[in-house]
Amino acid sequence: MKKEKAIDALNSLVTINNDRIEGYETASKETEEPDLKTLFAQFISTSQKCRQELVREVTALGGEVAEGTKTSGKFFRAWMDFKVALSGKDRKAILNSCEFGEEKAKDTYDDALENDSEHLTGDHRNMIINQKAMLKGDRDHIKSLLDALGDH
Repeated sequence: MKKEKAIDALNSLVTINNDRIEGYETASKETEEPDLKTLFAQFISTSQKCRQELVREVTALGGEVAEGTKTSGKFFRAWMDFKVALSGKDRKAILNSCEFGEEKAKDTYDDALENDSEHLTGDHRNMIINQKAMLKGDRDHIKSLLDALGDH
């Protein structure tokens, strides 16, 4: 295990959880639908829990915890689209943007497991697998809401 590589991998997951927290905080402020507000609060809680676990591990490795969110590439544009969708308060557009963001979170977790696994301890890998499963539950919930709207 290379400590710096492990810290970088864990910090990429800290950042994606920061993205989720910020995105769903924005979504919660913008939507007027009580069920979505409740759902987004649950998603924020999931990411806060994941982030706390990751921060603990980065700190234990002697690393500096990543702050902020990703502001580059497709993910940033997706969250900008997310904010635009919210301004129209269109449930389907909001959920489509959430689904896109959730796919990016999934990809980040997959990347950590596939490309950084050799740098992580067994405990780190188990934590990441468990967090990925929690995020999958959130993603599946978004998909079921979209399916209920039809035309997805």
